[in-house]
Amino acid sequence: MSRVRADEEEYWHSSKFRAFTFDDEDDELSQLKESKRAVNSLRDIVDDDDDDLERVSWSGEPVGSISWSIKETASGSTSSLDGRDSSLQKGSSSYAALPKQASSYSLSSLFKGRNKLPSFQSLSDALTDTGVKSYAPELRRPKAEYKDYGSDWSPKDTVRRMQRGKVCSLERFRSLQDKLVLLDEAVAGHDGNVITAVLIFLKRTLRREILFRELEVRQVALCHLIHFLRETGEQKFLLDLLRFLDRTEEVALSQYREHLNIQDVEKRREFLKGCIGLPFSAEDTSHIQDHYTLLERQIIIEANDRHLEMAGQSELFRKYPRKASILNMPLVTTLFYSCFYHYTEAEGMFSSPTNLKKTFKIPDKQYVLTALAARAKLRAWGDVDALLTTKNWLGYTKKKAPIGFHRVVEILQRNNAPVQVLQEYVRLVEDVETRLNLATKYKCHDVVIETYRDLKDRIQLTAYKSKVERGSAEEEKINSILSNMVRKAY
Repeated sequence: MSRVRADEEEYWHSSKFRAFTFDDEDDELSQLKESKRAVNSLRDIVDDDDDDLERVSWSGEPVGSISWSIKETASGSTSSLDGRDSSLQKGSSSYAALPKQASSYSLSSLFKGRNKLPSFQSLSDALTDTGVKSYAPELRRPKAEYKDYGSDWSPKDTVRRMQRGKVCSLERFRSLQDKLVLLDEAVAGHDGNVITAVLIFLKRTLRREILFRELEVRQVALCHLIHFLRETGEQKFLLDLLRFLDRTEEVALSQYREHLNIQDVEKRREFLKGCIGLPFSAEDTSHIQDHYTLLERQIIIEANDRHLEMAGQSELFRKYPRKASILNMPLVTTLFYSCFYHYTEAEGMFSSPTNLKKTFKIPDKQYVLTALAARAKLRAWGDVDALLTTKNWLGYTKKKAPIGFHRVVEILQRNNAPVQVLQEYVRLVEDVETRLNLATKYKCHDVVIETYRDLKDRIQLTAYKSKVERGSAEEEKINSILSNMVRKAY
């Protein structure tokens, strides 16, 4: 019996695998050596670079999963590897997604449930120590992606990769010369997105005076930056750039655009008053003056009309309530409003249409078009007639339409004018074909019949007879005209 026990002891001590003993101080170190041998022996079987292989533990769960980490960490030894020979760890393999030297997992941890490096904590330690940042494994990325972050690409190659949508770090370009070469390559590539991206980088890393000086000789990049600043609303940076370039008119226009951000009407009026003295061109100065004058008029009209509407003193406001405030409306909208609610007021009143026409030098064509639309909407056909009637120096009256009578007919028809009103203005259309088309379209039968009569077109008259009601006045008129044509023929 003692011989058998001696043989067993000799067997265990002679084998390359050693039994677990509590007295062996180097047991943990020997286990780590065995794990290293296991890793080296498995390298010929398992391809470390194969991204498609799913690595699992003996329990069948993927390595690195939360459940695997909990089970393997709980089953492992809590003793640390501090003080051990670090050379033993050089051959251990990494299976994390990011660069291998940063991984905390190896095949030895798969077998033993231990971490590879002493600088990383186990899951249980990480949960108890809130002052240490915990690291979680990530999915493996293709190796080609990491070249974008670490490779030393030239400015030309960087621009090409950016054009293909690759992620490239521009922080490697530190000197002014490298940054300018990068900008020139981006401009040469004719890709607006790349140019804008490089400009944002230069705007962030260069002093303003240096950036402005270099952009002054690079007009394409300069235009891109000005457009970008306007789109993003970086007003202060844009004004500094325009002042550096001595573009005084653009500086004034940029300051003028600030009125769009002022909601209070009184503050906007004061702001526009201050803009009149800015260095605009002569034409722009006139527009700024008109804008200020118009807003001033609108404030007065709005205050008076709001009072009339609330007091209920105006029948027009009761019948047609205002849909919106007149404040900050364009000039044409203000003229329409004035023609709608204040058409009969004297020229001396600020809300009078003729006052607006004279103050802002509105052309006759625009005035007639706007006033016609406003009065037709109210179905004030007498005002329409007066608007289109003029007198010559002898006192004779005639109809005149600066916009053309064909447009007058279209506006009246959109506002449901009666046929009698439409016919009066269809007759005044000079072009015969246009007149016939409008008369036929809007069923102005008298105009069609009279036009065919003047053209002495019996065929068209006979054909049109079938389009009117039988026994109507129009049919009798056509029969009379056809009879006269027959008598004259003989």
